[in-house]
Amino acid sequence: MEKKAARLYFIDAMRAWAILMMLQGHFIDGLLDNVFRDPSSMTFGIWKYFRGITAPVFFTVSGFIFTYLMIRVPQRGFENPRIKKGVKRGLQLLLIAYLLRLNLFGLFKGMLYKSFFLVDVLHCIGLSILAIIAIYLLTHRAKKIIFPLALLGVTMLLFIFEPVYKLWDLSYLPNALVNYISKANGSVFTIIPWLGYTAFGGFLATIFTHYKHAKNLYLVAIPAAAISGLLLIYFSSQLFVLLSQWSGIELFRAIYSNNYLFIRLGDVLVVFAVFMMFREYLKNKTLLRIGQNTLSIYVIHFIILYGSFTGLGLYYYFNHSLSPEIVIPAAMVFMFVCSYLALTYDTYELNIKAVFNKIPGLARTAIAPGYNGVSRALKPYVARFLKALGMVKS
Repeated sequence: MEKKAARLYFIDAMRAWAILMMLQGHFIDGLLDNVFRDPSSMTFGIWKYFRGITAPVFFTVSGFIFTYLMIRVPQRGFENPRIKKGVKRGLQLLLIAYLLRLNLFGLFKGMLYKSFFLVDVLHCIGLSILAIIAIYLLTHRAKKIIFPLALLGVTMLLFIFEPVYKLWDLSYLPNALVNYISKANGSVFTIIPWLGYTAFGGFLATIFTHYKHAKNLYLVAIPAAAISGLLLIYFSSQLFVLLSQWSGIELFRAIYSNNYLFIRLGDVLVVFAVFMMFREYLKNKTLLRIGQNTLSIYVIHFIILYGSFTGLGLYYYFNHSLSPEIVIPAAMVFMFVCSYLALTYDTYELNIKAVFNKIPGLARTAIAPGYNGVSRALKPYVARFLKALGMVKS
C-alpha cells in the first residue's frame, strides 16, 4: 500500500496474531506428551479450540491482503501490475513449500521421500493466490459485483460440497496430485476446501475497498462481522438440519454431522470484529513488522521445528515427549527466536541479498585464471583432435 494512511493496520496485527498462534500451536502439538492431552481438561480444550481457529484466520487474511492490494490500483485486467507480482508470488510460495520438505540426505542417495510430496500451508496459499488471479481475470470485464460474488460462490461451493469430494477415490492419480485434494497420504492441508477461506478473504477485501472512504465503515463492519460470525457458530448447524428436513437433500444432513467449515468461518468473522474494534491499539511497530514478515517466520519455524533439509529438527528429538511445565515456556522462547530471526533478516535483507548476488561474480573471478590456463594448455590438443576428425583444415 503506497499511502501509509490507507494501510489497514488491524490486518497486519491479525496476521501477526495468527502466525504467533501457529508457532505455539505447532510447537506444543508436536512436542507435548500424549499423556497430557486430556479432552476433559478445560485448559486443553480452550487451547485446542483456538489452535483450530489459527489456520482459517491465516488463510482468510492472506486472501484479504492479496486481493486488497490487487484491486486498489486503477489498472484493470492484464494491465494490473499486481497480476505479474501475484503470479510470481504464488509460484515462489510453491517453490519454497517444496524446498522446505526436501531432505538432502535422501537427495544424495537419489531419493525423494514421500514427505516431499505432502501439501501444507504454503502450497495452498500459493495456489489460492493463483486461483484468485484467475477469477479476477475471468471477471474483470464484467460488472464489478461479479468478482466478489464469484469469490463468495467459490467459498460456498467448496464448503457445501465438502462431504462429497472428501469421499472421492483418487487412487488412479499420482500421489503428488492426490495430496492437493486428499489427506489420505498425510497432507496437512488441501487446496479444497482451504481455498474457500482465501477466497472469502478476497470477498471481504472487495467490501473494504468499496467502502474504504465511508465515515461509518467500522461502525457498521464491526457489529456486522460479529453478528454474522456468532450466527454461523451457533446456528449454522441447525440451519442445515432444517434445510435437510425441508428439501430431503441428504447433503445438508452430512454437512450438519461435521459442520467445522462454517463454524470456523464464523470464528474468523468474530476475530475480524475483535481486531477491528481494537484497531487503534494495534499499531505497535514490532507487532506490525511480525505481521509483514510471516513468510520468513514460517520458513524459520519449519527449519527449526521440523528440520527442513536434514530432518534433524526439534520434532525429531522431542516428538510427543515433553510435559506442560517444559513445553509451554519453551514455546514462548520458540516464538521469540523465530520472530527475532525473521525481523533481523528483514532489517539486513538488502545487504544479505547483495552478498548473494556477488557470489556468482566472485566465483567467476576466482576460477578465471585457472580456466584460462587450462584452456591455453589444451588448445593444441583440441585442434589436433578436430583436425584428425576432419572437422578443421588446420
